[in-house]
Amino acid sequence: MDILRIGVVGCGRISGVYRAALKQLADEVQVVWAVDKVLARAQQFAADFPGCRASDSLEDMLADPPQAVHILTPHHLHKAQAIACLRAGSHVLTEKPVALSLSDAREMAEEARRCGRWLSVVSQNRYIPGIQHAKELIQAGKLGALRGAWSQLTWWRPPSYYECDWKGSWETEGGGVVIDQAIHSIDLVRWLMDSPVHAVQGHIARRILTRIEVEDEADAAIEFESGAVYAFFACNYYTRNSPIRVEIDGEKGSVLLEGETVTVSLQGQEPYRIAPSCDPHTGENYWGNNHLAQIREFYRCIRENRQPPVTPEDATATLEVVLALYRSAKAGTRQDLPLPE
Repeated sequence: MDILRIGVVGCGRISGVYRAALKQLADEVQVVWAVDKVLARAQQFAADFPGCRASDSLEDMLADPPQAVHILTPHHLHKAQAIACLRAGSHVLTEKPVALSLSDAREMAEEARRCGRWLSVVSQNRYIPGIQHAKELIQAGKLGALRGAWSQLTWWRPPSYYECDWKGSWETEGGGVVIDQAIHSIDLVRWLMDSPVHAVQGHIARRILTRIEVEDEADAAIEFESGAVYAFFACNYYTRNSPIRVEIDGEKGSVLLEGETVTVSLQGQEPYRIAPSCDPHTGENYWGNNHLAQIREFYRCIRENRQPPVTPEDATATLEVVLALYRSAKAGTRQDLPLPE
């Protein structure tokens, strides 16, 4: 197996998950660059990988570009950094959201095509074993016609969470609990329902975390072209990070995700559960346990010269639902998709 040269851009909180994954994939990759605006953080990350160089400048890495780059930086930096890496010849896997606007996301996708490189976006919850099974059931018609969905995210973010130079700002974070936390629920439902979103009616509020610009609560009715409706709720002022809940309801049964455990209920059968993977958690529990699976598949796709499953267009479709929710909430009107630029 060819050893891929890997770079990591952004060595903050989430980088611990990547550090653990990259160590487990040591027979497949060599981490050669760690970049962070705070040099000490880059140096600390690099210290775990022999021969890895550290820098506070993206340009240093791009002068000797690795074959693939993981972008783990604040939301507003994803577009410029991804495009720079693609132009330097690197494949890119970026954390969510793909970008903060549809035009930026589409520009990133076009640049990947122009450069002949793969661009993908982290959607690690799609790799939960029970969710993979649910997708297979839905595609096989075992649930029948899908009638609707709901999701609930009740998490906790203290005021100190927003005491940094980009969190809590529309300009740099792009929103609050929807784009930063519940985007994963929206992505899962949109992927599982397998029908384009037709319209969004949304509401957002600042109820408890009132010193930030962005929302700490949101709810929405998200309508699919199939006629199904998705009831969405999220807040980050609960007492703790309660397990997320996502349900898909069909004419012949339903699937319910609680945390990382999926319960399948099909007509005429006893309900059964699919447990999460047994790999040890790294970082915060609410990040899930499936980055490793997506990262491993990203590398496999590079070797096989094929598009990773989470395409930039796919990630852009999830972003469009998020932006439609925000536009609906601010305008007080239903937003039909596709959104105007």
